[in-house]
Amino acid sequence: MRIAMWSGPRNLSTAMMYAFAARGDCAVWDEPFYAAYLQAAGIDHPMREEVIAAGETDPAKVAAACASENPGGLELFYQKHMTLHMIPGFPRDFMRACENVFLIRHPARVVASYAKKREGATLADIGFVQQAQLFDEVAGWLGRAPLVVDSADVRAKPRETLEKLCGALGIPFTDRMLSWPAGGHPDDGVWASHWYEAVHRSTGFAEPEGALPEFSDDYAMLVESALPYYERLREYCL
Repeated sequence: MRIAMWSGPRNLSTAMMYAFAARGDCAVWDEPFYAAYLQAAGIDHPMREEVIAAGETDPAKVAAACASENPGGLELFYQKHMTLHMIPGFPRDFMRACENVFLIRHPARVVASYAKKREGATLADIGFVQQAQLFDEVAGWLGRAPLVVDSADVRAKPRETLEKLCGALGIPFTDRMLSWPAGGHPDDGVWASHWYEAVHRSTGFAEPEGALPEFSDDYAMLVESALPYYERLREYCL
């Protein structure tokens, strides 16, 4: 089985990748389209040149690999995808060969976390619009809503939420998904040194978060713009 997990940045996505990697029967791929996205979009991101040099910049080749045989002959292949990377013209047919899951997080938390690593975020940078579009696309061919998981539920009830997710995917849950070694994973992208500091210190999912961050500037408008997309997908959470 190939699992395509779709989220924006700062959505607990790396911790979820670590959880699946810890199973022992699952290969993982960290943001397959990142290099192709940076090359095609011409956008400036931290470590841009290093990301492009380390990755595949041909989106057709990336898509083909996403739909190919699971690495190492393992039962599962978990692909951590960023919704913002799927820009117009990038092939999406590979998605039909995957179980597509949508990982969401309240935009106030996303914006607060993202701003610590890269200032001046726009709605396009945080992936909410693209996530809703991909959700609708998958729902269109499935004839039903695809799976949705909220990072808040993972942090509040990691065992229960992951058990639900595994059950919905038709795969067994294992306690190994609840912990991993500190220090990162061999399959981390080259960008990990900039973005993954907190999760590299972790050995499991963090405790539930406190009150939502509040903003009084452009970030407040950004959160307001993203909120309807989050709330719509939240209705379909496991």
